[in-house]
Amino acid sequence: MNHKTYTEEHSGLHSTPLSRTETIAVIIGTNIGAGVLGMAYAARKTGYLPLAVCLVFTCIICVMAMLYVAEVCLRTKGNNQLSGLSRHYLGGLGGALIFFAVAANSYGALFAYMSGSGRILMDFFADYGMRREWAHLIFFIPSALVLFLGLKALGVGEKIISSSMILILMVLVAATLMNEHASVNYLWESNWQYMVPIFNLAVFVFGAQFIVPELVRGNMTTPKRIPRLIIGGMTATLLLIMIIPASVIMLVGTEHVGEVATLTWGKSLGNWAYYTANTFALLAMLTSYWGLGGSLFTNIFDFFRLGDESHKGKRLLVLAIVGIPPLVLLYSGFDGFVNALYFAGTVGGVMMGIVPILLLNAARRHGDREPEFVCGWYAHPVMQCIIVTIFAASAVYALASVFDLLPSGW
Repeated sequence: MNHKTYTEEHSGLHSTPLSRTETIAVIIGTNIGAGVLGMAYAARKTGYLPLAVCLVFTCIICVMAMLYVAEVCLRTKGNNQLSGLSRHYLGGLGGALIFFAVAANSYGALFAYMSGSGRILMDFFADYGMRREWAHLIFFIPSALVLFLGLKALGVGEKIISSSMILILMVLVAATLMNEHASVNYLWESNWQYMVPIFNLAVFVFGAQFIVPELVRGNMTTPKRIPRLIIGGMTATLLLIMIIPASVIMLVGTEHVGEVATLTWGKSLGNWAYYTANTFALLAMLTSYWGLGGSLFTNIFDFFRLGDESHKGKRLLVLAIVGIPPLVLLYSGFDGFVNALYFAGTVGGVMMGIVPILLLNAARRHGDREPEFVCGWYAHPVMQCIIVTIFAASAVYALASVFDLLPSGW
């Protein structure tokens, strides 16, 4: 493969400086999606301690994979996304597979965020008879606007909304701790044999490797701080993800946990908590939409080599490609297709866990430049084998769940 040929071509993406706070907010906002609100329900059989252990271990593994991608980005000239990096180092087929993985994972999640946010808004404005179409559009407009404005707007938006989410969470946690029915003893109840389903879920909650190129693109003038920001952002994400199920389980115990944390909080703390917690869920879906949608947006520019990203006509075209399909699916009710998309996204998530290792090893052999940051002991072949095994096992679990081959209780 002629590695020089592609590196001389520009992806069309520009470096846009992000502050430390904005960079960390992008990580938090992307990871804290609506799925996090189901963590307590997922732990109803295992208890909180097994969930906490899985979350910590998985976070560490995913941080390593993110740092792999960061080093690859810094070894490569230009501002490339995962699909462009894969095409450069793994060939055309590798680039196409990763683009498919990013697209499938993103479209499935964007559909979920559009659908979930629409239901919340319809419930909020039920007295006014809000129609589903309007509810989806109310969520879509600010979502699409930030994607169109670009990386800086995304960073600022993530910072503002993520800060609001943290404040809301603090209010809910404080109310939980002061509630007379809350008990720390609920957190010690454990059932370790059901850890595998929890672990598999945690693998995908922390899978944020696809946003690393955006983080690097926003910190090209200060590359040495990128590892610290990734670790800081993922640590903050871990704490927030651990706090939500802990609060819910403390309040009602594992036996009475509902599927969605916002509903459990609402039933236990009062009507105000229902609206407050669902506002948190709405903001969580918005920030995750920005992170996933922004990654898909820039991957389309990179993969199809559309040229200068500042061209407004091209940005509108790509925005339509990113935003319209989920809306069409929502209004058409193609549930079978959506389920297939979710499964493809699961497979894509596994690929994005393994591909960073392939990229790192190839970039160390054929990189274009000396990086400002190099991964240490955690890039040892033994650690790489462990990460591959974990993500491969997650893929096996996903397949087994589709064909009903799992043990009873899983």
